[in-house]
Amino acid sequence: MTTDDRDLDPVEPLDPDRGSRSSRLRRSRGPRAGDAAARPAKSKKHLPIWQETMLLLGVALVLAIVLKALFVQAFYIPSESMEPGLVENDRILVQKVSYWFGGEPERGDVVVFKDPGDWLDDSLSAGPENPVTEVMARIGLYPSGGHLVKRVIGVEGDVIECCDAEGRISVNGVPLNEDDYVLQDPGVECRGPMIPSCNWKAGPVPEGHIFVMGDNRGHSADSTKHMCRKDETDCVPGNEFVDTDLVVGKVFVLLWPRDRFTWVSRPETFADVPDAS
Repeated sequence: MTTDDRDLDPVEPLDPDRGSRSSRLRRSRGPRAGDAAARPAKSKKHLPIWQETMLLLGVALVLAIVLKALFVQAFYIPSESMEPGLVENDRILVQKVSYWFGGEPERGDVVVFKDPGDWLDDSLSAGPENPVTEVMARIGLYPSGGHLVKRVIGVEGDVIECCDAEGRISVNGVPLNEDDYVLQDPGVECRGPMIPSCNWKAGPVPEGHIFVMGDNRGHSADSTKHMCRKDETDCVPGNEFVDTDLVVGKVFVLLWPRDRFTWVSRPETFADVPDAS
């Protein structure tokens, strides 16, 4: 017998009842560490249902606050000033992205802005009175008060005049065709009637400001109402212009009532208006 032969383990005969030596060794040592089937299953721990509910509510609250602060906010139409497109108590959504990174309101945009200070009466300035809806309004899940909704007619440098022989408002010398969105009121002589006559001029619009009007020109407390008239002594010059810092965002959808759901876009007529010289 050689040295190599002596180093090998003797071969045992196979015993049908006991199996081979290697199989007996495996049984005596137990399952191998790599044997996945032999590892005990780890039980997953579940939170109690009330904790899961509170967690989901917390996540929803954070998302709502982020959405309101950065992207979208809900409002309602407080009056008839934007008829026929937007009716009193309509629910609208306002997006803020368009005015990021130096973006400014453009002519024709329907915007929501904070009350400059004396444009709203007490009834329209008040927000939700119910404690629950008040909290919802603060996080952007319910419309809040103290805001106005108007259409941008003039931006920085623009001159707005009322009116030409057809009763149209002109911006930088170009008359606007507003038939698609202004209320057709037979009792209103022109498209800018909130001061005694259809003969007025506003602008140039100061830097960082806009000139706004409602679509229901006969019933809108807009920029035209805050213009100084001739011989008026208690008027503040420039009060008709809205600071763009007060603008919350641009209306992009009429959300409710459901049967009037529609996207809100900028009218084509403003594309013909040249920039201020």
